[in-house]
Amino acid sequence: MSGRTGVTRLLVAAGAALVIWLLVRGGHEPGRPVPEQASRQPAAGASASARPTEDGSTSPAPAEPSTPATGSGAYDPANFAEQVRTFAHPAEVSPQLLMAILYNESYKPHDPALERAWQRIKPDSAFGIANMHRAAFDDTKQGRDFAGRSWEELPDHPDLAIEAAAWYLHDLAAQLPSHWSGPYTRDELLALGYNAGAGNMLAFARGATLGTLSRSYLDRLHDNWAKAGQAVGSGQ
Repeated sequence: MSGRTGVTRLLVAAGAALVIWLLVRGGHEPGRPVPEQASRQPAAGASASARPTEDGSTSPAPAEPSTPATGSGAYDPANFAEQVRTFAHPAEVSPQLLMAILYNESYKPHDPALERAWQRIKPDSAFGIANMHRAAFDDTKQGRDFAGRSWEELPDHPDLAIEAAAWYLHDLAAQLPSHWSGPYTRDELLALGYNAGAGNMLAFARGATLGTLSRSYLDRLHDNWAKAGQAVGSGQ
């Protein structure tokens, strides 16, 4: 192997390592089920990036065309405040919650080309600024006005990613009991469900102790709560 070839290979390997580190530096991939509860989670109870829950009522037609991604890995979720307000209302979820989740999920680069490159390495990875997996998106869109859209569109269309996240939260809310014994608010439970799945969300509602990953996600939600409210103009 020549000296030049060796240097080239080292640079390629270093670049790949940097990309992988950036993608995983937030710990587990948000939205993935975490092994905190021993009980088996049904398909309808998985996390946002795996499988969402019920169909629920239909949503309004998404704005067409969706706002395209900027092509930069770094972005400020507050730039999508208008879309968050637009899609949170019909889904009957808090715009502040939806925005805070976008902040939680902004830990990794959301450049479309980078997301697709990573997906070729890890086929079950999440797409879009809300970090949603194919099965989650395909389940959430059923019976809704974006039913004809594709999961592959998420990296390029943040509007679609936000709308799907809003309706996934709607579906989680439909599974919550009218009363629960755990110390968490509705929005906290929905965020935990978005991250750890409906099965864990319901366990937390019954008073189960948070595991390390869920505690970290909830702590980040609290850290992001005030700026999320400022972004969407909420005083919650």
